[in-house]
Amino acid sequence: MNPQEQLEQRGKFRMTVFEEEHFQGKSCEFSFECQNILERDFRKIRSIKVENGPWVGYEYPEFQGRQFILEKGDYPCYQAWSGNGSYRTEHMLSFRPIKCANHSDSKITLYECEDFMGRKFEMCEDYPSIQAMGWCSKEVPSIKVNSGAWVGYQFPGYRGYQYIFERDRHEGEYRCYNDFGTQAHTNQIQSMRRIQQ
Repeated sequence: MNPQEQLEQRGKFRMTVFEEEHFQGKSCEFSFECQNILERDFRKIRSIKVENGPWVGYEYPEFQGRQFILEKGDYPCYQAWSGNGSYRTEHMLSFRPIKCANHSDSKITLYECEDFMGRKFEMCEDYPSIQAMGWCSKEVPSIKVNSGAWVGYQFPGYRGYQYIFERDRHEGEYRCYNDFGTQAHTNQIQSMRRIQQ
């Protein structure tokens, strides 16, 4: 990335991480991805302020483990980003910006079988329960992102494990649940929403 592109990206994405809860302790501002916060002499991340752009945080270095959506706002403690499910974790050791998010132009296709086979359903809106909108299963075996970026949740009401689906990663194609992320143990997705810019 040349210096001009770095300046342009800096305005689009900005996040400050803190080593302690409630924005205390050591802090560092980022406008680019961080593959391992431990290499920046941090022991952990306990609070976050997202000023610009959506980000995805990961439980472990090198973008591994559970995923956490981080949209504009304040996250005073780990519970604020790890969701309202029963799978909370205090670890977030890597993160990156989500560059293709476009809330007003997002489209995703769900498939009833792996490799984009079987019945399909296209979505352009947020659904707190995809079963309530007509999907006949708790599982989504494959997904194609036509535009934008989405977050899928394990349970209805945007709860449980989070999976980030982006048009500009995997060419927007998630052929099986193993493509959802390194923490994916099942293809269970019961709610989905567009990621906010």
